[in-house]
Amino acid sequence: MKEQLYTIPVNDAFDEDTECAVCAMYRSLEKASVEYTMGPSYMEDDIRMETDRIGFCKNHMKQLWDENNRLGLALVLQSHMQKTTRDIKKMANSPFKGKSLFRKSEDSPLISYVNKLNNSCFVCDRVQGFFERYIITIFYLWQNDKNFQKKYLGSKGFCTEHYGLLLKEAPRNLMGDDLDEFMRGTSRIYVENMERMIEDVDWFVNKFDYRYKDEPWKNSRDAVPRAMTKVNGIIPEEDKKK
Repeated sequence: MKEQLYTIPVNDAFDEDTECAVCAMYRSLEKASVEYTMGPSYMEDDIRMETDRIGFCKNHMKQLWDENNRLGLALVLQSHMQKTTRDIKKMANSPFKGKSLFRKSEDSPLISYVNKLNNSCFVCDRVQGFFERYIITIFYLWQNDKNFQKKYLGSKGFCTEHYGLLLKEAPRNLMGDDLDEFMRGTSRIYVENMERMIEDVDWFVNKFDYRYKDEPWKNSRDAVPRAMTKVNGIIPEEDKKK
């Protein structure tokens, strides 16, 4: 099966000490895709045609900048801006056929082009393509690797978004007992680890009460950034640098 090609990165993500292994998978893909975009690939004609056409979202443009390849980014931006400006100039000179702002109307080709441009990203598309295969690989491993099942059920659970994603995709990839055990096990580790996270946040809050000032921090010193991961899949900037 093609999905077997992704068993190594999926296993690696579940080996990490993280509040959401699926977030770890996504971050790894995102980092690799940004590095790929700013690596030798930006000199390849087929890749440049795609970045010219699609562009980048705000988040990934910032990450491309952080790669510190100023010339590479300048070349990518140069050809992207040249293409989009040529396209817009051509469409802007055509008669506008839209209706009144106060009536329901279809977008003009120009408005549609700009809207599409503002909602497309080369890095997002590349990450999503691999990420979908990684998710399928989770179900493949669940069915075929008992060691992975044990690792999965012993993990720290998932953020709420990826918990929902796993529940949504499970019936498309599993059936019968495999599906039932996966759904029950996934919900169990989500709830148990969310309750653990609540305890850590509770103790963090208590530490700001003078009655607890001499008590140990236990496992709560980094409770807030870990809770942000659990609730929204967010890793604060200061935590990323550790």
